[in-house]
Amino acid sequence: MAEVGFKKWIITFTVITASLLELIDTTIVNVAIPQIQGNLGATLEDVAWLSTGYAVANVIILPMSGWLGSRFGRKNYFLTSIIVFTLVSFLCGNATSLNELILFRILQGLAGGGLISTAQAILIETWPREDVGIATALFGLGAVVGPTVGPTIGGYILEIADWPWIFYVNIPVGILAAYCTITFIRETPKDGQGKPVDWWGIGLLAIAVGSLQTLLEKGESEDWFSTPYITALAVASIFGLLLFIWRETSTDHPIVNLKIMKKRSFSIGMFTSFILGFGLYGSVFVFPVFAQNLLGFTPLQTGKLFIAGGICTISMMPFIGIMLKKGVPAQFMATGGMFLFFVFCWMLSKSTLASGTGDFFWPLVIRGFGMALLFVPLTTLAMQDLSGPEIGQGSGLNNMSRQLGGSFGIAALTTLIHIRAGFHRSNLLSNINEYNPAFTGKLNGLIHNFMAKGSSFIDARLMAMKAIEGSVIKQTMLLTYNDAYWVAGLIMLFSIPLLYLQKFKKNANIVTDAH
Repeated sequence: MAEVGFKKWIITFTVITASLLELIDTTIVNVAIPQIQGNLGATLEDVAWLSTGYAVANVIILPMSGWLGSRFGRKNYFLTSIIVFTLVSFLCGNATSLNELILFRILQGLAGGGLISTAQAILIETWPREDVGIATALFGLGAVVGPTVGPTIGGYILEIADWPWIFYVNIPVGILAAYCTITFIRETPKDGQGKPVDWWGIGLLAIAVGSLQTLLEKGESEDWFSTPYITALAVASIFGLLLFIWRETSTDHPIVNLKIMKKRSFSIGMFTSFILGFGLYGSVFVFPVFAQNLLGFTPLQTGKLFIAGGICTISMMPFIGIMLKKGVPAQFMATGGMFLFFVFCWMLSKSTLASGTGDFFWPLVIRGFGMALLFVPLTTLAMQDLSGPEIGQGSGLNNMSRQLGGSFGIAALTTLIHIRAGFHRSNLLSNINEYNPAFTGKLNGLIHNFMAKGSSFIDARLMAMKAIEGSVIKQTMLLTYNDAYWVAGLIMLFSIPLLYLQKFKKNANIVTDAH
């Protein structure tokens, strides 16, 4: 039953606040990794497990969140997730070793996965059916803006405090969300209580999704299948997934209702959400690395660049919901969003080594508008045919698909950068020879400059060759990052036809008869 008046808005505030806790924490830790590494005396490879452990735990729990909400009651599960997330945030800040911190981050990921999908299901049930587009838009504020502003918030915190405070800031927000949940959110029936638990399904899901997420997170740094444990993870993910599908379609009490995949709009919607995750998380990953490693921006400068785009996303979301309510086809808006994302990538692919912060303002603003046009319509299209308990199940699977899309995006773009770097370096080096007038002119000019400063001819020539090598490295990475932007943009552009395989509705609302 939908809520009205003040209670509707306070519940909306509660679930968005709680989901923001989880979404910001997916990226906020990244900017603190160097500080944590130095403080705890760990290698960069070991510290990377702070992000990997969180992501793996998160993606395992997401598809189970609908079943957990049904078994224990959605309010109870949501409240427990908030309390555990808040408590573990305190423990993360107090961790005295890297192993402790990784353990607490895994627990944080498990609790966080329960927050986001349950929050979306509660929000959909709280708003009237005719206003569900607005509800989805409000939820989208957190889902799109959270991962984007995480590094910015982290950068500001690290400017004035030590790394534990990136976890401590969750505590007052978690306490407020828990209080509002207890006070205002209505309990739902415990439909799954008394029914047998599908332990085999839980185990197979953990193996399949956990192996796949770990594979995507660590594959590039471990040189993919040349490392035995990466190969083992690939085999485990494939067989785990096949066995999981067989188990869930043959048991009477599955933890994930795969029958909802028979609904065309939802199954296609999962794939378009995957593409959204690819673009959202992939671009948030590539751009900061490009800006900091190649252009020399600080983490705080890079984070500030995302603010204007984030404001555009926030300001657009309510209008997207209103347009959906008025009957504007979600497919049309999503098409515009995918095209704008392509324009963003195309503009970034024109970057040079002389690009400054001002050159990225409009591309990131366009990205902000594009993401606003993508998240709400794609979610609405995916969920439009679901009702009752299917909403919780669908929300979990859809969010998992977006998370996996992000992991695939980061892994694919990282691998592309690695491969194309070798290609571009080889091409550039082919021009460095004594028969190339441009090269010899550049080399002689550098030698003369260094000799004019007092160096011998031999030393000057050595320094000139080193300078040219540095230039080759920078040009190689510039061309490689430009390739990555092109690929991300083209994937989004070529996904547009998928939108029109989903059915049109005069008013694309989600059926919200919860029980």
